[in-house]
Amino acid sequence: MMQNETAISVQNLTKSYKNVKVLEGVDFEVKTGTVFALLGSNGAGKTTIVKILTTLLKQDSGIAIVNGVDIISNPEKVRQSISLTGQFAAVDEILTGRENLIMIARLRHLKNPHKIADVLLNRFVLTDAADRRVSTYSGGMRRRLDIAMSLVGKPQLIFLDEPTTGLDPEGRIEVWRIVKELTGSGTTVFLTTQYLDEAEQLANQIAILFEGRIIANGTLGELKKLFPPAKVEYIEKEPTLEEIYLAIIGKKMEEK
Repeated sequence: MMQNETAISVQNLTKSYKNVKVLEGVDFEVKTGTVFALLGSNGAGKTTIVKILTTLLKQDSGIAIVNGVDIISNPEKVRQSISLTGQFAAVDEILTGRENLIMIARLRHLKNPHKIADVLLNRFVLTDAADRRVSTYSGGMRRRLDIAMSLVGKPQLIFLDEPTTGLDPEGRIEVWRIVKELTGSGTTVFLTTQYLDEAEQLANQIAILFEGRIIANGTLGELKKLFPPAKVEYIEKEPTLEEIYLAIIGKKMEEK
């Protein structure tokens, strides 16, 4: 698959709940084989976008194309090419790590589920813990297993909805390593996060969602150009994404 292909194309996406607008004309594109980070505070609409793109929720209007397929006209085909990892690890604690992976491979009707499990256990450094119950795993190990389960069947596009929420620093670094490895092998990653350093570390492209709209979208370098010049004069180092984010959000608040 060519790197310049588009994995996701969203145009004028809107969604309301009980007359409360959650998304108001959202537009963006995600290139294949890249990490796209969607930033925003709680309630900004990040998870709503993920639910729409993964066919769990229907938009009110607008168009969304995922891996070349319209999410409304052919949701089944979209689901075959994607995977979703939510904020909380969707693993069965009674089963072992190996049994969890075998179960998912069988549910996807794949050949050689034991071999698939072995490969993923090795890839995610879980071989030593493969035959232990998941209830004995650390938070970082559970998250590694959760992402490994989402890769059964080799989806082209993986959605990670706040994947490091609740993890300790070591667990977060483990997830970062996995995300970098995924894009290195050509997988597209759509990441939502509240941790700005996470987006700074991982993302090729960063979009800021504020009150249902994308108010900034670009590479980290492009977003740095939006940082107020008057403030840059007093900062010896390059502005961090956190400083850029707060400046952009602050400007929008002032315009209201």
